[in-house]
Amino acid sequence: MASIAAVTHSVSRDDVAHHFGGDTFANLLEQTLGTDGSLEGAVLRGTVVGIRGDFVIIDVGLKSEGHVALREFSSAPEGVPNAGDEVDVYVERYEDRNGEMSLSREKARREEIWVTLERSFVSAERVNGTIFGKVKGGLTVDLSGVVAFLPNSQVDVRPIK
Repeated sequence: MASIAAVTHSVSRDDVAHHFGGDTFANLLEQTLGTDGSLEGAVLRGTVVGIRGDFVIIDVGLKSEGHVALREFSSAPEGVPNAGDEVDVYVERYEDRNGEMSLSREKARREEIWVTLERSFVSAERVNGTIFGKVKGGLTVDLSGVVAFLPNSQVDVRPIK
């Protein structure tokens, strides 16, 4: 009978890395979860699984499916999604008390808008908005979902009464 030492051989970290194309488990895990390991606050692309009650169930490729309130889609320009549609969602909470992910479509849209506004700022492009209110010293403006303040001094070349 052969001894166990004769049958087995040691596997080095380099052997594992070579077998998986240079990636170790730690590297793959870091690529998936990032450096801090938290997905809360991240925007992920998910696939709509279905609608249950007042929630849209979305699979973002993790251990559990998440839910988004149906009302968040009814106010969106794209409308209510169907099963199989892909949408971007913001991870509010990785697991709630029921073990489900709490997701938000509105917050994901806001993140997209901020990226667009930042690009416009860097390239010195003008942005269009809708004035929806007057406050002391200026106006409130809707920039595709982001509320901004427009000072009276920037409204026109003539003072507004």
